[in-house]
Amino acid sequence: MTTQELSAPADFSTVEASRSNLWKDALARLAANRLAVVGIIPIVLLFFIAIFGPYLTPYDFLAQDFTARLASPSSEHWLGTDELGRDVFSRILYGARTAVSVGVISTVISLVVGIVMGSLAGYLGGRVDMLVVWLTDVTRSMPALLLAIVINLTLKVPLEAWLEQMYLQTKNTFFRQTMWVDLVLVFGALALIQWPGYARLIRGQILSIRSRNYVLAARALGMPTNRILTRYVIPNAMGPLIVAVSAGLGGAMVLESAFSFLGVGVQLPIPSWGKMISDGLRLWQTHSYLLLGPAVMMAIITVSFAWLGDGLNDALNPRQWKE
Repeated sequence: MTTQELSAPADFSTVEASRSNLWKDALARLAANRLAVVGIIPIVLLFFIAIFGPYLTPYDFLAQDFTARLASPSSEHWLGTDELGRDVFSRILYGARTAVSVGVISTVISLVVGIVMGSLAGYLGGRVDMLVVWLTDVTRSMPALLLAIVINLTLKVPLEAWLEQMYLQTKNTFFRQTMWVDLVLVFGALALIQWPGYARLIRGQILSIRSRNYVLAARALGMPTNRILTRYVIPNAMGPLIVAVSAGLGGAMVLESAFSFLGVGVQLPIPSWGKMISDGLRLWQTHSYLLLGPAVMMAIITVSFAWLGDGLNDALNPRQWKE
């Protein structure tokens, strides 16, 4: 056995240890960032509310009490009631579930599409790269809200007609719940808006990674392209992608609220912070609490994701590190 063969395991363990130490150092830098830590707290609380919040409230978010219409905040209704007598606090908690569901699902869809398209464009180059770049440029050239309105107006009526046809054929009441149409359209619109950003980011990372020695060595050994991408290229591009995802989650929640505010997103009976803000604007002069609750929640979550994104950028970007 040669000296090189004896030293190979030690070298491999050293590389693995250095990778582990890099992530530990990044976590330590993130923990030392006070704004990032402060931003994590509302985000964790938001996910907790989205999962368990609706089960902790004494009122159903759909329950109407016309004897308590537009009641001011009290010990019985902490944030008052709306014009239909529904508890505003309960609707805000359930609106958190809507925001988290839309944000997470649309971000995951756009992330998967962006990683696949960006990886193929950056690694294969040539016509594939030109096609992906052209698609991202075309998509990003369209205003996000206008694109969502076009998708909603174009697809909503055919989808509802298809659901009605399925109900007539199966008599399954599930197909009468047209609220799923709104969710599917919001998922699709947000994914279509967000994926070009992830694709361009992963493409840029791969363009700088594909010429590294370990990638060239894998090519020389005849390793398949999909294995090179999944084992060597994509994992080394995760740092900037994590930062982008943290910002994308907050951005997706804001866009969902904006769509609902304009009437092209999640509609009744599903509670949405954007729809609650839109309804609250009509009565804000006399019943400001209807607007204040969802608006404050949206502001806190937006700022929290911004702080977390900045903290992750400082922790994972070597250019931000200070001796």
